[in-house]
Amino acid sequence: MSMKPIHLPQPPSPTAATGIPDIFQSGLVRRAVVVGNGVPSPENHCVGLLRALGISQNYLFYRVTRPKGGIHDWLQWLPLSLHQKLHYLISFFRAFSSTSHFLPLPSHNDFSAILEADANHIVNFARQTYEKEGPLLVVASRRDTVAVASSIKRLAPDLVFVVQIQHPRLHLNRFDMVITPHHDYYPLTSEAQKQVPKFLRRWITPREPPDSHVVLTLGALHQIDFASLRSAAITWHDVFAHVPRPLLVVNVGGPTKNCRYGVDLAKQLATSLLSVLGSCGSVRISFSERTPQKVSNIIVKELGNNPKVYIWDGQEPNPHMGHLAWADAFVVTADSVSMISEACSTGKPVYIMGAEHCRWKFTEFHKSLRERGVVRPFTGSEDISENWCYPPLNDTADAAKRVHEALAARGWRLKI
Repeated sequence: MSMKPIHLPQPPSPTAATGIPDIFQSGLVRRAVVVGNGVPSPENHCVGLLRALGISQNYLFYRVTRPKGGIHDWLQWLPLSLHQKLHYLISFFRAFSSTSHFLPLPSHNDFSAILEADANHIVNFARQTYEKEGPLLVVASRRDTVAVASSIKRLAPDLVFVVQIQHPRLHLNRFDMVITPHHDYYPLTSEAQKQVPKFLRRWITPREPPDSHVVLTLGALHQIDFASLRSAAITWHDVFAHVPRPLLVVNVGGPTKNCRYGVDLAKQLATSLLSVLGSCGSVRISFSERTPQKVSNIIVKELGNNPKVYIWDGQEPNPHMGHLAWADAFVVTADSVSMISEACSTGKPVYIMGAEHCRWKFTEFHKSLRERGVVRPFTGSEDISENWCYPPLNDTADAAKRVHEALAARGWRLKI
């Protein structure tokens, strides 16, 4: 009597090019961990990369947090671990000292009530689930996450692939990949060397050119791509479909240590916007959380009553995605690499306001964009109806491709 062969079912897998069921494949990365620092922009870098990798939901989010408020706002330059220890000491003395009113510490900064990103916890999670779920992709961004991400790599090098976004300044070999803007290497240029006294140069990082596992981008990573813009265009259709065109969107950030400005820039921006109103159908202005009140007040005073101008009041829903999808052109203040990068990913005209107030690596960033024809300075003499274009910045997708290649070299790949 002949026996019929038994065939195990092999459900199709979008990542299984060989036709082998996922359950039999080794090195298949099914999940990820994001290590953030509580700041929206760097956390957006991480989520944007995961989105470009096709991991839009299957990830866990951990966060390192610094104490904030009172004296802590002056201690942000300290290493995170030292800052947290100092927080506990201040809290201890605050409880027993009659002079505690000199150290205002909001109650919501009680670290016992906050779930901290813990390297040992994440490593134990990777070990316990490795046999069933495979390797773990870890994505972190900014200085405060460096210690956690590097510890995860050190404790479980064979179970994780660690990507650090933005230059960690030291010890690049503690990560599987570093993704950072090209302008982070500005300190190595001859222009930067001239600005730093010779005896200080050894303390300025980075000190070495990028090695093979450093991926350089022009701008910041983010979540903006064709699919997200198309979805936003549909979502915001009723708000923007009948807005007079061309629509100019103005994104105002706030001064930083490398882009210092105040009411002078606000007055200049308001004057320039009034000069281009004739070539605009409408203007929509948004302020960021970093925008000083004195800056926004001037712009509101000068433009708030103009029938062509709408100023977002900061109330939800946030129209940012609608602006990116429906704008015909952008004006962005020079201080924000993230806001500029998002606008430049649309391929639409982007004008930069206040680049002359910036220094150090920001000058390199703006210079690179201008040389590629991606941005132009905003002077107030522009014709907003002029539709010039360029190849959109595609940094996030390019970085995701490099992650795929690095995983493949290790014998791993992502389950999309």
